[in-house]
Amino acid sequence: MSEPFCLIGDTTPGGILIEADHASARVPDDIDLGIDPALLRDHVAIDIGVAAIAELLVQRRGFAAFMGNVSRLVCDFNRDEHGPAVAPIASDGHAIPGNALDHAGHEARLARFYRPYHAALADLIDRMQPSLILSLHSFTPQLASRPDEARPWHIGILYNRDRRGAALALDHLRQDPALVVGDQQPYSGELLNATMDRHAEARGLPYVGVEIRQDLIGHAGGQAEWAERMERLTRAVQKALTRDAQIGLSTRAAPG
Repeated sequence: MSEPFCLIGDTTPGGILIEADHASARVPDDIDLGIDPALLRDHVAIDIGVAAIAELLVQRRGFAAFMGNVSRLVCDFNRDEHGPAVAPIASDGHAIPGNALDHAGHEARLARFYRPYHAALADLIDRMQPSLILSLHSFTPQLASRPDEARPWHIGILYNRDRRGAALALDHLRQDPALVVGDQQPYSGELLNATMDRHAEARGLPYVGVEIRQDLIGHAGGQAEWAERMERLTRAVQKALTRDAQIGLSTRAAPG
């Protein structure tokens, strides 16, 4: 474990890599965000349930997990490096006064957390060459700043330009009539997909971007249920991608 990230599981080349930017609520002792500590248990600080699901998944063969090791209020790894949301001054109606940083303070956060995180993730992908990346996030059932906005989805699939993994994931999930599945919900990956844009889409690596509703995974039973579901999903997508790649090779090799 390093200050900005934690790596667990099987990093054998060709496996499935879980990537979880917002897995931790940790705030280093020398950083004062100026907030009520209770807020660190809220969705603005952490993707609730994600770390537990990742920890369950890496107990299976062929899974590794690369997870953020500080709260998204300290440094949001799933944002553009030079944007203000890397160290947000407000989130869902809550002011974060300790993030009113000057240029030097902003640069210090980037140098201490953001850049080492992304450098380590890039190095891991180079070494592991995963067959699939699972970008694992969770979302609140209700935003405090938009109390009338319905968020009925159990799970949402996000993507930007590369729909390979997303299309397969949506097909798989929609086979379960009990699930309410969102396509580009609760927000669009065309608008917010920074980590996968940088580490998957830019490399041509297939991925599935997932948002699971937090009330479903805020307890051990739900975490175990959704870890099983994520294993079935990722293995199905991995198998289909391998099949499609083999069909493509066969087609190109066939005589004209």
